[in-house]
Amino acid sequence: MAISDLQMGLIGAGGVVVVGIFAFNKWQERKHRKQMDALDSVEPLGAEAARPAASRVEPVIGGEAPARPQPTAREVKDASARRVPPLLPAEVDERADWVVRIEAIEPVVGGRLCQAAAEHLDGLVKPLRWFGFSDTENRWDAIGPHSAAAYHWVCAALQLVDRRGPASDADLSRLAGGLQRMCDLFMAIPSLPAKADALSRAAELDRLCAGVDIQIGVNVVARDHGFAGTKLRGLAEAAGLELLGDGSFHARDEFGVSQFVLSNLEPVLFAAEEMRGLVTQGVTLTLDVPRVADGVRVFERMMGVAQQLADALGGAVVDDNRSPFGEKAVGLIRAQIEQFQGQMAEQGIAPGSPLALRLFS
Repeated sequence: MAISDLQMGLIGAGGVVVVGIFAFNKWQERKHRKQMDALDSVEPLGAEAARPAASRVEPVIGGEAPARPQPTAREVKDASARRVPPLLPAEVDERADWVVRIEAIEPVVGGRLCQAAAEHLDGLVKPLRWFGFSDTENRWDAIGPHSAAAYHWVCAALQLVDRRGPASDADLSRLAGGLQRMCDLFMAIPSLPAKADALSRAAELDRLCAGVDIQIGVNVVARDHGFAGTKLRGLAEAAGLELLGDGSFHARDEFGVSQFVLSNLEPVLFAAEEMRGLVTQGVTLTLDVPRVADGVRVFERMMGVAQQLADALGGAVVDDNRSPFGEKAVGLIRAQIEQFQGQMAEQGIAPGSPLALRLFS
């Protein structure tokens, strides 16, 4: 008997349903197994005292190695059913990030996950980054709304500290709740770290950052006549500075990271199309100490540019109190930069490193 198109369609739909039910059952099984493992790890009171002490095995030279204990049937079953999670991405630092691993029963497209995050995690204050582990390349990929690859393992990293302060309990709770709703949609299982430990680390790291968060500023002010915008721009560009969209000239390194900035002392931003008619009574050069490597060298370059501008424009290099910068003041600033950047290095946060740029943003 011939099979009609309708019958073939029903057979295909039935196959899709079976696959969906199978995946859902696997997700439920994995979810329940994690819950049972958590319960099994809780021992009754006094169990530790009742446990027999492990026998000491002495090293044997030239003999056979002692026999290892055989795994139980449950250990074999669990090991075969569970994929071993890969290490964390190199871009993630557990001192500064609250990292949530996510295991998906079926591969999840990175772009779809990020698009769902925009809906379920709306309102997060701290930066959140996503990474997916490529089984074929054996590496973590940064993923975004347009990522097309699919992943069994994903991790979400919430930055715990920036210049606005440490993350709060509400921040972590919002992330945890949103991730759980997302994972339910994708039949995935999040492994949420303890919030209390993360909040304690965040508070300690924020105190450290606050203690070394300084900026050095010097002013070049006009003596008799204001600085013409055209001449100012020519001098700044000759010194290697570039006018960017934020209204300031930036001295950048080979990677494009700003070393120091030159901005208008008056409350007017610099704009390329308006420099010809601009006249200002002064400019400010600013060095953000935690965000640059070799801060003393950068400071000396900045002071050199300030003096060049003062000489060419008929100005003076002064501090915020309009007091001239002498060698004594310059020496004190050098010592401060060395001290604060040394404290950062002692804590494993290299000045100007990607981690420092995130923390001091």
